[in-house]
Amino acid sequence: MLSLSHHQRIFLARAMTDMRKGADSLAALVSSLLGQDPLSGDAFIFVNRRRSMVKMLVWDVSGYWVASKRLERGTFAVRGRMSQSMTAQGSVPLSHAELLNILEGIDVRQAAYHQHYHGK
Repeated sequence: MLSLSHHQRIFLARAMTDMRKGADSLAALVSSLLGQDPLSGDAFIFVNRRRSMVKMLVWDVSGYWVASKRLERGTFAVRGRMSQSMTAQGSVPLSHAELLNILEGIDVRQAAYHQHYHGK
């Protein structure tokens, strides 16, 4: 089972990605388009053009993990974070909470932030 630690960074690729790609092709995208090291242990998230499927690439000590999720209906809420170009450069850093929201289909762009209580 793949689980992410709070020490791992998470990056969302800005480019739309062909979901036929496997671990080696995704690792090549991490190097060429994202300018990151695919062997770093960080998590790299890729989304298809229709925003109905995501793939996550993570390196551990013995090889790559590739996890994917395909929605039967609807789209992942990543519209403002990505480019429509298949060759867009770079990535957007995500927090663990943002990744979980995306994977659960929660669009937080319209959410209101409520201040937390801080004792005196």
